[in-house]
Amino acid sequence: MSDANASNHASRPTVVVVIPFYNGADFIERSVKSVFNQTVPADEVIVVNDGSRPEEREALGALSTRYPFRIVDKENGGQGSARNAGVAASTSAYICFLDQDDFYLPNHIELLVNAIPAGDARFGYVYADLYEADVDGNVVRTELVKQHAKHNPKTSIFDLLRYDMFVLPSATIVGRAAFDAVGGFDPQFMGFEDDDLFLRIFRKGYSNHYLDRAVTVWCIHTESTSFGIRMIRSRYRFFKKLAQTFPDEPKRGRFYLRDYLMPRFGKLFVDHAIQAIKLDNEYRGEMFEHLDDYVHMVVTNPYVGVRAKTKLRITRFLLAHSSPGMVRAIGTATKFPLIRGFRRIYRTEA
Repeated sequence: MSDANASNHASRPTVVVVIPFYNGADFIERSVKSVFNQTVPADEVIVVNDGSRPEEREALGALSTRYPFRIVDKENGGQGSARNAGVAASTSAYICFLDQDDFYLPNHIELLVNAIPAGDARFGYVYADLYEADVDGNVVRTELVKQHAKHNPKTSIFDLLRYDMFVLPSATIVGRAAFDAVGGFDPQFMGFEDDDLFLRIFRKGYSNHYLDRAVTVWCIHTESTSFGIRMIRSRYRFFKKLAQTFPDEPKRGRFYLRDYLMPRFGKLFVDHAIQAIKLDNEYRGEMFEHLDDYVHMVVTNPYVGVRAKTKLRITRFLLAHSSPGMVRAIGTATKFPLIRGFRRIYRTEA
């Protein structure tokens, strides 16, 4: 390394890349390779084996002989706990994350490091846009965040509660001080742990900055953590945490359940119950427990309107007395009046 390059390397921020790994041997080489092909290299690369099967761990070990990354082994606990373990094992001042089935664009680290504002004493994170791709990395669209997020950067807790944040860890660089100040990811979540983390960093008064460039390719497929029962359970836990953290403040005219949480989560709880009835699967009872808890919170809240409560009660009654065959029939007969009951009756009207 030349004297000039050595000086530039020493003066720039140090960066660790943390990759959670769980039975992901089919994808991990693509992810790791993208990290080692960066225009600005990471100072540390840590892959956290989150309790994978022995043969998967063996494949990861073989890969580490070709790429100089460090492996941290732990019992299975989900992506959040794996990321926490990787951060704890590192020393760099800034943290980048990468999911095992995604991959960085070549200038990921360079762009994010250059977007860190000089002199920001309360720096939290810089987040950027992503490409959406299929499982093979074939691009579907190139402006995922811009098309979904309401406001960039984040400036209001009300927007963070009402809408999905679309701050994706794989397209973000986080200051260690901010990460440590909030205790990292909440390990109870296996889904929504990113919204929870970045919301808590925001509430602690750390800054966030949006880079209007794609830096990562987000590969979406049915085996991703974005799908399945773990995500549904995590969504419910996240809703409960938000409801407990943000009680209504009538004197300030802030009605969190009615105005922010119901519009965001209510439709999903109803849809989960509908899907469980349709499939008549082992999760039907659990989905109705979630729905019943949500219904109880709504009907006992004094600031939710009578009409919205009545609609929700009727929805719950209809679902409780519907067979799998009935729900499937309604789903295919879109002009049948009851379909509007299932799909529209739960809409919130305060």
